[in-house]
Amino acid sequence: MGHGSSKELPGTESTNSEGGSTRFSRMKQKLHFHSKDQHHPHLRRIFRRISVSRGNGSSSSSSTSALKLVSAEDFAGIALLTLISADMQLKDRWLACVSLGEQTFRTHISHQTHKPVWNSEKKLLLEKNGPHLARISVFETNKVSKNKLVGYCEIDLLEFLAQDSDSDFEVFELFDPASAGKVVGRISLSCSVEDPIETEKNFARRILGIVDYNEDGQLSFSEFSDLIKAFGNQVADKKKEELFKVADKNGDGVVSMDELAELLAIQQENVPLINCCPVCGEVLEVSDKLSTLVHLSLCFDEGTGNQVMTGGFLTDKQASYGWMFKLSEWAHFSSYDVGLNSGSSASHILVFDRKTKRLVEELIDKKIVLSMRAIYQSKIGLGLMDKGAKEILQSISEKQGREMNTIESARDIPKFVEFFKDQINLAEIKYPLEHFKTFNEFFIRELKPGARPIASVEHDDVAICAADCRLMAFKSVEDSLRFWIKGRKFSIQGLLGNEIYSSAFADGTLVIFRLAPQDYHRFHSPVSGTIDKFVKIPGCLYTVNPIAVNSKYCNVFTQNKREVSIISTAHFGKVAFVAIGATMVGSTTFSKKAGDHVKKGDELGYFSFGGSTVICVFEKDVIKIDEDLLANSARSLETLVTVGMSLGVATKKQTKVGMPNIDNGVVEK
Repeated sequence: MGHGSSKELPGTESTNSEGGSTRFSRMKQKLHFHSKDQHHPHLRRIFRRISVSRGNGSSSSSSTSALKLVSAEDFAGIALLTLISADMQLKDRWLACVSLGEQTFRTHISHQTHKPVWNSEKKLLLEKNGPHLARISVFETNKVSKNKLVGYCEIDLLEFLAQDSDSDFEVFELFDPASAGKVVGRISLSCSVEDPIETEKNFARRILGIVDYNEDGQLSFSEFSDLIKAFGNQVADKKKEELFKVADKNGDGVVSMDELAELLAIQQENVPLINCCPVCGEVLEVSDKLSTLVHLSLCFDEGTGNQVMTGGFLTDKQASYGWMFKLSEWAHFSSYDVGLNSGSSASHILVFDRKTKRLVEELIDKKIVLSMRAIYQSKIGLGLMDKGAKEILQSISEKQGREMNTIESARDIPKFVEFFKDQINLAEIKYPLEHFKTFNEFFIRELKPGARPIASVEHDDVAICAADCRLMAFKSVEDSLRFWIKGRKFSIQGLLGNEIYSSAFADGTLVIFRLAPQDYHRFHSPVSGTIDKFVKIPGCLYTVNPIAVNSKYCNVFTQNKREVSIISTAHFGKVAFVAIGATMVGSTTFSKKAGDHVKKGDELGYFSFGGSTVICVFEKDVIKIDEDLLANSARSLETLVTVGMSLGVATKKQTKVGMPNIDNGVVEK
């Protein structure tokens, strides 16, 4: 959850557990649920029952109401997060960002101080099994085009809400992204759960205000009729007189705020009055993940008087960009979005971090991005490749590989780590940076034992991710061509080559593991089995970046140099494992040989300097890929994974091979 401790802010007083209410007791009151015979039974579905086990393994309970703490298994509701202030080590202009899931919000800028004050708040949805690890990033804003990330912390909001504390706020240490464990400041924040009854009333109050023309806090029938029309529901419009009578419980001829709130909530549970959100336009559906009232409450959020954070950003990087980037977006020179990276959209590559459930921007030098776009996104660029540039790329890659093995290349390690400062975890590396005598030694670095736990380690019917990478998974080649690979001539046979290819792979499942330069570059076996053979296939050294993969002008995976191995397994049949070289990749080295037995998670080999890719091809219908990986891939969104994470489960039982029964001279099959 990060390192935090309760501290008193200037002008505040803490409340002890004996003399006054603690945040723990106040939170229990806010999470109170009415029993079935009380006024708001429909809220039971909107805000799920809450429970958590205390340290002794038992949980508190109540016979008439659920006075329980938050648990990650069952909780869903609205949290109000407020970034209060920070204490930094230097004076500057500061802004802070909050990233949760696929949303990022930013504060206003606090000017020329080492103790910035924001008092900026945002209501966030905490879903069951949804994202709850928030990243707080603090940027100095003295740059023209891009601001500098100075410190960050990560906070599990569910843990934060569940802890017993006497203070209304917490202080968290901000860590230097370039130096593991180095503290560069502290940030004060608060987080509380919004009272579900208040959520409902606030929403009804805002809806009521749309047509309450005389501002008396009540709706006449004519005002109620206008409101129903505004919802755009023709069926409800025909029944407005009936709905008005249902809402007007006391029969006084007007609908009060409480009566409207109850009508909206009950009707949204049964026959919804509101077909689409009047703010964002999203079609509203009753689902277990998010009630319509919660959605509308977030869209109509007005804050509580503090500065409301600015939204509409996908990552903290985007939120921190200066006016030059905004100008380039306005001029359509670049764009920032999830999906296929073609044309101007290739300026920024976004991936979904499976661990934190957040979008992150992949770091690439802008000059390299421009050159790749010029080469791979145009016929002219690829035409130059066909006229001798391929050989030049081959020569450059081989030369770069040799240089990265020299003693002098070690001087580039600190600069490399600095550039990828928030994407390389130095604490995981087996040896300190001083241990590496060349850049390639660092590039093919090993990790500490246990740094990559293996999912379901005792169950060979569960396949795992083969590399630290950006992953795309498709049930069939057809899906991969629709959502990701745009080369016109891609095929499984072209990928595997004639010597390896068999009809069993024809419409098989395809998993692409793309390694970026900053990644751990050793690859591991995704399954347990025996290696049948290795086959080397000569080819080019195009980049494996999405800018090239998404291009219709080249066929990266079937034209690049690669080495194919076949692993025979008990649960998945034969699995093709393809290690693909790329621009600036010095070499691909396998640490296993034909005939070796491998356990899933065992190291198979490594790539020397450069980005590179592994592709696994499974036979048709032998594996059920994890749903989150398929869902992201269907959005043309790569998922950031690490070695050992779950990939999928075998769909068929293990094939048992036994000796024939020759009792009484009869062979039984």
